[in-house]
Amino acid sequence: MFIIDAHLDLAMNALEWNRDYRQPVAAIRASEQGMTDKVDRENNVVSLPELRRGGIGLVVATQIGRVNTNEHHLPGAGWRSPAQAWAMTQAQRAWYETMEAGGEMVQVNSRATLDAHVTRWLDNAEPAERKPVGYILSLEGADSLPDVSYVERAYRYGLRAIGPAHYSTGRYAPGTGLTGPLTPAGRDLLREMDRLNMILDVTHLTDEGFDEALNTYKGPVWASHHNCRALVPHQRQLSDGQIVQLIERGAVMGGCLDAWMLKPGLTQGKSNPADFGITLNTLVDHIDHICQLAGNARHCMIGSDLDGAFGREQTPTDLDTIADLPRLQGLLLKRGYSDADITGIFYANALHFLRNALP
Repeated sequence: MFIIDAHLDLAMNALEWNRDYRQPVAAIRASEQGMTDKVDRENNVVSLPELRRGGIGLVVATQIGRVNTNEHHLPGAGWRSPAQAWAMTQAQRAWYETMEAGGEMVQVNSRATLDAHVTRWLDNAEPAERKPVGYILSLEGADSLPDVSYVERAYRYGLRAIGPAHYSTGRYAPGTGLTGPLTPAGRDLLREMDRLNMILDVTHLTDEGFDEALNTYKGPVWASHHNCRALVPHQRQLSDGQIVQLIERGAVMGGCLDAWMLKPGLTQGKSNPADFGITLNTLVDHIDHICQLAGNARHCMIGSDLDGAFGREQTPTDLDTIADLPRLQGLLLKRGYSDADITGIFYANALHFLRNALP
């Protein structure tokens, strides 16, 4: 089964975690034995060989560089200036380009490159281990853009999606855990994105920011890695009303495998998923909730976030690496989903959206 994963932080892990993503997960874990600087040391679940082994041939891969000038006490608070954050995103871009030069990855930035890449991955005559992993470049949190003029500069090197917010305060929009609308710069950002017909990622927006963005943005909208507030009551999740609005806009929503977003009561980075019985089937609960609201399975995709600064210590207990994502197929079949529904969730829904959204 071919899979599109709509959210992975590959370059962040390669550079800030110092992981050689060309290596198997087992080799990366072995290289991190005894390290304690990151909570997920020895527990990573993502690498390029694991993506290929799981049939995950296309990913939405991020650049990320947050600015938190007055909040240095926050874990991973980010950079003290937009210039520093921009420089980090450019280092991340250089990593992706180096992976391309080595035949490990290939950028997808248009309908033509999308169709060619998916056609190659759906052709089983070529072994998956020989195929490059495709990536669509997305900016998670817009803080690193020194000003709105940088949007077009980034578009020229292939950036196709932007989520204005991330965690905490933001230069363009407040993020997870906060309240309030977009900033004036954030409104300018949306106008520039609209002009370029980029994908707006509503992930991490506040409720006020979500409403404002959907009311003003005319281009394509998705939620790359989001679960359901009805099942886990937290501002980070999508409310039923927000889900319905996204369905009406023709959006797709990516199911996220961060354990604290799967069942209520977990403390991010501290709770043990095993104590809460969290498995891949728990994600199916969230997928099913969206499908019931929609009346069909056309608005769900996978946005795993499986290397989003956590690993096995904060994932479903029956997932060892990202190559285990195909196990969702059997779980969805048991819930009564058809083969066509599952193909949609695994890749066809995202593919349909991207074919309409990319130039």
